Amino acid sequence: MISIHGLIRGEDLELGRDADTGGQTKYVVELTRALARQDSVQRVDLVTRCVRDADVSADYGRPTEVLDPKARLIRITAGPDAYIPKEELWGHLDTFTDELFTWLHRQPRLPDVLHSHYADAGYVGVRLSHLTGLPLIHTGHSLGRDKVRRLLALGLSVEEIQQRYKMSERISAEEEVLNNANLVITSTHNEIEDQYELYDCYTPEKMSVIPPGTDLNQFHPPTSGDGPIAFASSLCKHLREPEKPMILALSRPDQRKNIVSLLEAYGKSKRLQSIANLVIVAGNRNDIRELNEGAQAVLTELLLVIDCHELNGLVALPKHHSSNEVADIYRLAAFSRGVFVNPALTEPFGLTLLEAAASGLPLVATEVGGPVDIIGNCRNGLLIDPLDEASIAGALLQILEDRDLWSTFSDNGLKNVARFYSWEAHAKRYLERLQTLVLQSRVVSRPAPLSRVPAVQTRTCALFTAIDNTLLGDPEALAQLVALMRQQHRRVLFGIATGRRLNSVLKILKVHSIPMPDVLITSLGTEIYTPPQLTTDISWTYHIDHLWTPQVIKRLMDPLPGLTLQPKEHQSRFKLSYFYDGQQAPSMEEILTLLRQHELSAHTSLSFGQFLDFVPARASKGQALRYVANTWKIPLERVLVNGGSRGDEDMLRGRTLGVVVDSRHREELAQLSDSERVYFSSGSHASGILEAIEHYDFFH
Repeated sequence: MISIHGLIRGEDLELGRDADTGGQTKYVVELTRALARQDSVQRVDLVTRCVRDADVSADYGRPTEVLDPKARLIRITAGPDAYIPKEELWGHLDTFTDELFTWLHRQPRLPDVLHSHYADAGYVGVRLSHLTGLPLIHTGHSLGRDKVRRLLALGLSVEEIQQRYKMSERISAEEEVLNNANLVITSTHNEIEDQYELYDCYTPEKMSVIPPGTDLNQFHPPTSGDGPIAFASSLCKHLREPEKPMILALSRPDQRKNIVSLLEAYGKSKRLQSIANLVIVAGNRNDIRELNEGAQAVLTELLLVIDCHELNGLVALPKHHSSNEVADIYRLAAFSRGVFVNPALTEPFGLTLLEAAASGLPLVATEVGGPVDIIGNCRNGLLIDPLDEASIAGALLQILEDRDLWSTFSDNGLKNVARFYSWEAHAKRYLERLQTLVLQSRVVSRPAPLSRVPAVQTRTCALFTAIDNTLLGDPEALAQLVALMRQQHRRVLFGIATGRRLNSVLKILKVHSIPMPDVLITSLGTEIYTPPQLTTDISWTYHIDHLWTPQVIKRLMDPLPGLTLQPKEHQSRFKLSYFYDGQQAPSMEEILTLLRQHELSAHTSLSFGQFLDFVPARASKGQALRYVANTWKIPLERVLVNGGSRGDEDMLRGRTLGVVVDSRHREELAQLSDSERVYFSSGSHASGILEAIEHYDFFH
């Protein structure tokens, strides 16, 4: 399980602390435990980001936490130690991938399945799946294209949305994971039909609806044996008549949760005010001014609406609650014969609805998203238009004023939540869907070790370089670099990583008196050769052949304007290459969209603004380099990589030490300028490599 953002721990989850610590964090912990309790499961590891920050609990900095006898929480370092919002994580995900890839290979064996949660984990999951050959399952939790649609409807501009939410990175990752995942798990049919339908790679046949469960031991209706509930005393401070039925809303103070509209609906209905109190549990706060901008705006507006409608004594907006008190809060509302309400503008699923139903509360919920399925299955409430305050008030009155209807909804919820939404049922359906995937993947062999790794391995670091506009161009500096590599040969693995074919590389080595490298990665990472016999790595060839359909891609590309097939000597079994005319050809985004719409998986790169290459999704210079480094057991942080074009980008990202040496083309890699592990040299060609060796103090 990969779930990167938010604060995740086994106990006392800080739900509602911020926009990143909500239902997803609870979902992944409970799913992990539920799967680990199945007899057929050997182990489940939930992987998240390690956070060492004085502003949060020290729990989030522990490398390992036991969740269950067969389940662990693993925390991987990526980016700064501080806790940062998910929108700031994108630049650190390649490092997270490399760290997790290394961690996986330290385990007794690879897992059978990777399961990514949300777009950021999907980005990591796709890359790990390509590197390992493992099947990938994905759960979106919420989707970027759907969020954009709703933010635009609220009046935000495309520029504001991108600046605030980094939506282009998110949607690109979502498109990629939909194109590459073996199975996509959704919580509702609405998610498939209304949200995933917005994507280029819309493949409903590989999507499966498996609703999440709820903990029926923790969430249950009030009983005669229940003792006093401590939270009730805090409500007494806010409510004149605390014994009245409670309308309960529980969510983050987020604009999408639409709790301001709920409060307006209550404030405009004297009848509702006379028969029920409104309790809004919206996270924890000490001082609203210290919260993030979004939460601050929502809570401030709630207080203004309370003042506008003079609702003091009728509305409670408590400042604090612990996650351990949530079940008691539901029971308190059920005991009062109240109603649980979720008026969100859109609700991907709605775990709180299940918890409330398991506690005996009837539901009033948005008709947009998951609640449609929940109330449809449980027959325990009413759906409302979240933008219609009269609809919200009317549904609440209908349930609160009809005792028989209240009892029917309460009983139906208790019965049907246990039937449809237990974690035990979820885990069993999940494992049924996985069975075929796991059996298929076990038949396919993983990349095996290279045949020419010495029995005694003395290499402790590696230097890989591209050729064109990087290694060549400065004969004097090249001679210095060659002398240095000869001197360091026993401890440094020397490799070439190029888009050229093998025969072209061998000619260049001979002409420029460059010693034969230890490894040759050619044709953009699709071929790996090991001297002296220059044997092809057959395992790598077998690995990258997965879903490679060059003739289908060629049929799509050939009719496009501005694309001209390169001569035969630049093509290979695993590389399809075109000349690209930027004045006439479609943009790269349009080309990627075309591939996704036809469910084609390929690694696509445009180098020097004129060379367009398609290779298998599992192939690239960066993926081949990681395969080689893992085989030779050389840590990625001890691999110096030299490049100068877009085709080199994934070699330079992540844990490797990178150097960009060609000033004429460095704008292609300008997006890496913020990376602390990519050095932009002042010198070009081999002199830039020598400069980077000194910059990183590489041989010490």
